[in-house]
Amino acid sequence: MKVIRRYVLKFFEYCPGVLDTQWKPRTSVAMYHVGCVNISTLECDFSSLNTPLSLYGRYTGRVCARRGMEVSPWVESNNITMDNDSIIGSPNVLLFSNGATIEIAIKDPAFAVSELRDVYSSATYNITYWKDGQNEKAISIINVLQNRVVLNKLDPSTKYCVKVQINAEGNSKVSKPSSTVCESTTTEAESQWVPAVVTFFIVTLTATLVGIAVVYRKMISHLLCPQDALPSPLLATSNSSHDWDMQISPNPEEMYNSVRVIAVQ
Repeated sequence: MKVIRRYVLKFFEYCPGVLDTQWKPRTSVAMYHVGCVNISTLECDFSSLNTPLSLYGRYTGRVCARRGMEVSPWVESNNITMDNDSIIGSPNVLLFSNGATIEIAIKDPAFAVSELRDVYSSATYNITYWKDGQNEKAISIINVLQNRVVLNKLDPSTKYCVKVQINAEGNSKVSKPSSTVCESTTTEAESQWVPAVVTFFIVTLTATLVGIAVVYRKMISHLLCPQDALPSPLLATSNSSHDWDMQISPNPEEMYNSVRVIAVQ
């Protein structure tokens, strides 16, 4: 919402200082709302203020310049209708190459107050594409409803560039054009299902193992860390073996008789 008139600009340029801005709904007889205060730039974004704005409201603003004790008169802007006077920003464009085709993915620009489709529900896209370096041979596709479009029958191993613009109300209101985005085609169509299958297999295997661990967690826990006592027959056998070992003397007493050898001549 630009609310600065020519002689206020002249005052501001002649006597550099700050600007104060205010705004109000055009149909309201109430006082102005405070906008941007003590700003040195020549713009004020009213949508960033705390007071909400209506999607289809009509507003007016005013501005004055100040420098020390000098103050210019308040100057009102023209009437501004949100849906008619809004400037639509550039859409975001991504390209994906697969063989001799290029897929275009389009994302609408962000609005400060609402979403683009809330205000312009019938918005369409104008798509222009060309071989890199051959802008004069550009091909246009107009009034596209989908936000994903595939360009077919392209030359293999060739770089193509794309630019997109939004039609908000037929052809009477268009957005700023997107940045030019380029992508090269390939010689053969790539098998895109292979990574998907591998990912699906890994996810399925992981989920299965987790499920088994949850269902049989008690059995696995007892197997790895047994907590039950041994059966009584095994305990008795173990204790008997221990007692028998204790009864066996490690050093048994040896029996012997003395022997004397006498030589006879």
